[in-house]
Amino acid sequence: MPPMDRRLFLATSASLPLAGCVTPPRSVSTARACLVPVTVSPERVIRTVAGLRPYREEGFVVRAEPLGDKRLVHNYGHGGGGITLSWGSSRLATQLGLPGHAGPVAVLGAGVMGLSTARLVQEAGFPVTIYAKALPPDTTSNIAGGQIMPFSVYKPGRESAEFRAQLLAAMDYSWRRFQIMVGEEYGIRWLPTYEQSDNMGPSPLDPYYVDAKLLTAAENPFPATPMQRFTTMYVEVGHYLRQLTRDLELAGGRIVVREFATPAEIGALSEGLVFNCTGLGSRALFNDTAMEPKRGQLAVLLPQPEVQYAYSGNSGYMFPRADGILLGGTFEIGEWDPTPQPAAIARIVENHRRFFSAMRCPA
Repeated sequence: MPPMDRRLFLATSASLPLAGCVTPPRSVSTARACLVPVTVSPERVIRTVAGLRPYREEGFVVRAEPLGDKRLVHNYGHGGGGITLSWGSSRLATQLGLPGHAGPVAVLGAGVMGLSTARLVQEAGFPVTIYAKALPPDTTSNIAGGQIMPFSVYKPGRESAEFRAQLLAAMDYSWRRFQIMVGEEYGIRWLPTYEQSDNMGPSPLDPYYVDAKLLTAAENPFPATPMQRFTTMYVEVGHYLRQLTRDLELAGGRIVVREFATPAEIGALSEGLVFNCTGLGSRALFNDTAMEPKRGQLAVLLPQPEVQYAYSGNSGYMFPRADGILLGGTFEIGEWDPTPQPAAIARIVENHRRFFSAMRCPA
């Protein structure tokens, strides 16, 4: 398996977390910090959600093609890396579509990929209209955990060398773009992240694992080994999407609620350039049978502001947000029902209850 794959396809069964990546240690931590355990119980669950990741084993699609007299640029299929790769993948798409274009632009889809693409179109000086079947908060993007790190973007061995280069280019731009948006306005912050992993090989993604350290047994507060600590950004996804929508509208962009059943209906639009950011909808709309859903279920606990770290490992993952503590841990292939399953939610909650109740303060 190529080195990069170990981070991009961590989940191979529904028992593994929705998000989480591997990073080689750069030094051994000498810090002694007592982390606040998450208080986990069924009584603290305030909501449950399930989302369908738009996944392709070969990786996401950024490609241009003609559609009648129009130019159509695809930008979809990012699996569990949609939030993370949104700015970079959208930049690749706009670089394909905008040179030589004149006049208004259409974007299909109002999730994070559609909104990011539309904003880049505006920044380049073009008027834009988003056409979408659903708007936030009813998009798949709203259910994302929001960790800025690519997860389950492709299946190792199925990707091309061209795709790997495309992925690294998208990650590079997204990483830089999110940094300049950190703060309360967009709901983005840096958090220390603890990750259980026994795979520490080098990867081209190492630069995105900032201040990575391998914890010694005495330093590890968790009932799992080996444990690494690094720092990355997290997005309060609902807040972030609202702000992107605000930015779009303040810059004169329009959003039209409309569903397209065939490419011919798209061809009837007045705009000469169309960006397809429909995610899982591209399977039916453009007959992309390589697209499949990967369902992820979440239990959200009452907010616990004193928890200022994230965790991912064999027990699942925990991301703290202002709107609640996110607990995840499913990766269900081919499941089209976006409905939380009580048995799966109960298993997620119990796994985390056992895990956090066994935490200790490092020596």
